[in-house]
Parts: sequence; C-alpha cells; structure tokens
Amino acid sequence: MAGAGVKAAVEWLASVAPDPDAFRREWERNPRGVALLPAGRCWDVLILPGGPGCPTLDVLTRLIDRPGPVLSDYGDARMGFFVPPGTATRWVGTGVRGAGRGTWIVVPYPGREAAGGVRRLIPPDGAGTLTDATLLELAMHEAAAGRADNDGS
Repeated sequence: MAGAGVKAAVEWLASVAPDPDAFRREWERNPRGVALLPAGRCWDVLILPGGPGCPTLDVLTRLIDRPGPVLSDYGDARMGFFVPPGTATRWVGTGVRGAGRGTWIVVPYPGREAAGGVRRLIPPDGAGTLTDATLLELAMHEAAAGRADNDGS
C-alpha cells in the first residue's frame, strides 16, 4: 500500500475520530504508529481467537478477492475483522467479541509498520471495504469444519 492508497486509508480511518484533523496529526507523529479509534460509526470489529481466526481468514481470502481490514496482535492470539456498523450488537457467536458503538480499538497507521501490539493482516483500502458479516460467518463455519476434519483424521 503506497501513496494515494495510504492517504485514502488514513482519511477513512481518521474520519471516525471526534476531531479527524487533530487525530491525524497526532497519529502521524506517534512513534509507535498506533492510535485508538472509536468503533461503531463506520465499522465494527469482530474479534476472534487466533485458533479459529487464522483458518477463517484463509477461507475468507479464498472466497473473495478483497475482504475488509483485518488486524492481529503480534502473537496471533486474536484477530479483528472489520465489519459493517451494528454487527457487534447483533452477533451471537460463541467466543467472538464485538467492538461496536461505545468501544475503542487500537489501529496501526496505514503504510507504516507499527512498533508493537497490533499489526495489519489486510490493510484498509481507503474505499471503506468491509467484510460482510454473513460471509465471515460462513468462512468461520467452513474453517471450523476443516479443523474438525483434520482433528478426526
């Protein structure tokens, strides 16, 4: 991701901040390259444990060319999938946490490597692409079925 793509991704992410211009200036100067952003306005985040999260991402990227942004902590213990706003309040999946209105998430600056804590597996495209929650659920089921098949062999 370079140039105009980074700028568009920064603008899209910063748009949810209470003061986008001030936020963007602070974020650009932050030596760690991360910032807290409120969820629930332009996107929610569904947070899966890494065990099911990694195979879910594998299935998802086989189903569609461009899912929405996906974040992970550096140990891959948790993965966050950006989904449409309102998804977190309606989600009923066991073991999946939702970050929606009233919650904040740590987001690395697009185009720069974060200095720790969280990293991008799929960066934002700047156009607002999100992962469809129904498609994510189907990918989770397929990944779980694949894990069960492998465990039973």
